[in-house]
Amino acid sequence: MILDALLLAISPNDPLWIAIAFAFGYAVKQISLPPLIGYLIAGFVLNALGAESDSFLDTVADLGITLLLFTIGLKLRLRALFKPEVWGVASIHLVVVSLLFAGFVLMLSAIGLPMFTDLDAQTSLLVGFVLSFSSTVFAIKVLDELGATTSKHGQVAIGVLVIQDIAAVIFLAFSAGKVPTVWALGLLLLIPLRPLLYRLLEKVGHGELLLLFGIVLALVGADVFEMVGIKGDVGALILGMILATHHKASELAKSLLSLKDLFLIGFFLSIGMTALPGWAEIGVAVLLLLLLPVKTLLYYLLFNQFHARASTSWRASTNLANYSEFGLIVGAIAVSAGWLNPSWMAVFAIALSASFIISAPVIRIRDQLFQRWRPTLIRWERKSRLPDEQDIDLSAITTVIFGMGRMGTAAYTAIEPDYTGELVGIEINEFKAEEHCALGRNVVVGDGTNPEFWFRAIGLLDNLNRVMLTLPTHEANLAAARQLKSMGYTGFIAATSKFEDEEQALKEAGVSFTFNIYTEAGLGFAEDLRQLSQP
Repeated sequence: MILDALLLAISPNDPLWIAIAFAFGYAVKQISLPPLIGYLIAGFVLNALGAESDSFLDTVADLGITLLLFTIGLKLRLRALFKPEVWGVASIHLVVVSLLFAGFVLMLSAIGLPMFTDLDAQTSLLVGFVLSFSSTVFAIKVLDELGATTSKHGQVAIGVLVIQDIAAVIFLAFSAGKVPTVWALGLLLLIPLRPLLYRLLEKVGHGELLLLFGIVLALVGADVFEMVGIKGDVGALILGMILATHHKASELAKSLLSLKDLFLIGFFLSIGMTALPGWAEIGVAVLLLLLLPVKTLLYYLLFNQFHARASTSWRASTNLANYSEFGLIVGAIAVSAGWLNPSWMAVFAIALSASFIISAPVIRIRDQLFQRWRPTLIRWERKSRLPDEQDIDLSAITTVIFGMGRMGTAAYTAIEPDYTGELVGIEINEFKAEEHCALGRNVVVGDGTNPEFWFRAIGLLDNLNRVMLTLPTHEANLAAARQLKSMGYTGFIAATSKFEDEEQALKEAGVSFTFNIYTEAGLGFAEDLRQLSQP
């Protein structure tokens, strides 16, 4: 039924919109910016040309957000939300920023600035509350592209966003007078249903049925939660978290990746098409953008106070240095209730889009900025650190494998007998690192793309002469290779790749040997057959 509704909603103009989105996405990619910036710009261009968002675009956007939150749930362990550096930072930041920004709005109202004159204390607090949130969609999209969703800074940022989403659900429920029904208690049945879902996931195989299973679970989960008065996106997230500990959770997330990214184009287009701004709205949006550094600085200070390393605090803060799509939802409610002038919808849309456009390139260069400002930034670091961010002595290590997924684990198992006591695996996901250690492997939590890792890994460069990069994305492998070279490492580097252009980029970054997963697998298969056929 959902597919039928989607097909019926397509208008003759929609293919043209998609073509324009592609053109702008391609254009910004040529200057090393993420395509989503192009989609945002395309939305504003379409809006200026007189196009209006319709049911097709809205449906596509909703599907994209639902699948996004479901895939995030697949990568998020429940216990990660109960860490002080997650719920503590999220709670304090929400309260402090809401009050600070509300005070700023009230000050502008007091001096008689246009569009602020009619705002009272209650409405100003509402605006401050809206601006305190960061974008779940943007942050997770960027983390996905960087292959950093399971990193320490990625998990912390995602945890904060989930706490914010819970606060948003509570606010929306009360502001709309829509509280969960008594039937919401029935959602507790999802706990005993977990073994059945695990069994189904085990039985669906690895093809299109796995993809369909993920889509059905995400959409049905969202619908069930909506039926009992809870935001559907939360349902998709929770259904994903229920499956997060299954060994096929990562495979399921990967199968949904392209479909999710395709549907999210509708979300970024729809932001630009929310409302056509005038100069007054643009001016107010610029004023709100001036508050972003304050919001980001507070994130940084709070993460440090909760014992995160300065580099983790910096990366997590830049992940969250933006405004949230939640502002558009609350803006629509406030406008319909008469609390805000309709012009504020355009303000929120401009501020949201501009925050994405500013944040994306900053994330690309944040490590260089951290290195430049490191002496100042580390002053805020606490002496005691989180357990998985303590210094580690790796002075006896000669061989390192970055990325202990299937490829990295296989390589570790193959060479361990020859490098006993000299081999270490570096895994970005703390939960997977624990599993490896439980199996007797020498694996530590770390991020090879993070410059600070080399300050934490005491003595690692002293005897290191072999490095294997088997990280989940090409961008991560490339970043790790460049980081190695910047630290003065001159030894052997091997890296996995999937395509020829990736091999070339890795070699230009200083990689000695590239292992094309597809080509080498075929060669290995042929060699095994040749040996088996010999008498």
